[in-house]
Amino acid sequence: MGVTLLYAALIICLPLATLIVVGARLGPAEYWAVVSSPRALASYRVTLGAAALATLFNTIYGFALAWVLVRHEFPGRRVLDAVVDLPFALPTAVAGIALTALFARNGWFGEPLSLIGIKVAYTQLGIALAMAFTSLPFIVRTLQPVMEELDGEIEEAARTLGAGNVTIFFRVVLPILVPALLAGVSLAFARCLGEFGAVIFIAGNQPYQTEITALLAFIRIEEYEYSAAAAIATVMLGTAFVLLVVTNALQAYARRHELTP
Repeated sequence: MGVTLLYAALIICLPLATLIVVGARLGPAEYWAVVSSPRALASYRVTLGAAALATLFNTIYGFALAWVLVRHEFPGRRVLDAVVDLPFALPTAVAGIALTALFARNGWFGEPLSLIGIKVAYTQLGIALAMAFTSLPFIVRTLQPVMEELDGEIEEAARTLGAGNVTIFFRVVLPILVPALLAGVSLAFARCLGEFGAVIFIAGNQPYQTEITALLAFIRIEEYEYSAAAAIATVMLGTAFVLLVVTNALQAYARRHELTP
């Protein structure tokens, strides 16, 4: 326990505390001026909007992908299961370059999409795409173990009582999976908020339009405005912390509701 707590203090708590201390060097008025500047507010909107869109997509697609990998056998299943972990192994900058090449106006996917008026690269849609790519494994890998441990007898019992497949899914299976789904969604959303390498190549990085908060903090560092960069970073830190607290509360409620007859 002592080694674990020491590691957590040095690797997790100390950097976060330093971030808060550096941001606190600004007075209240200066801090508020930095974090509420028009450019900062625009970056929050871009980051949160793209993260929400990416997480919504991954919630639906990630759930379906985990279900298919657990419940179905088909040729190439092992390959698909391995590909899910690719965003973990692939450097995010490489992912960003690859996505930009694919969805640019002259890219394999970007060219046909541009013919129907859809532009992906250098737009908020491209940002959401990069975030979705890097955060998908969090939902799939969180749901898979729970799906594999589902007791098939519960579904069979519901079926013998006359329940159809839709009723079994929504009334029997889904309530069991909700806590794991909430955990995966929160991890995916938090990853989207902090994503940098995969986004900056496909975003275009235009202030007020496609500039994410992480990039704005990095720009402030390059301008040697370390306190301003830390102040902006504390906003995202606070957002992630609130997200995790809310998610834990929802998970606890879901577990109590599941166990309540």
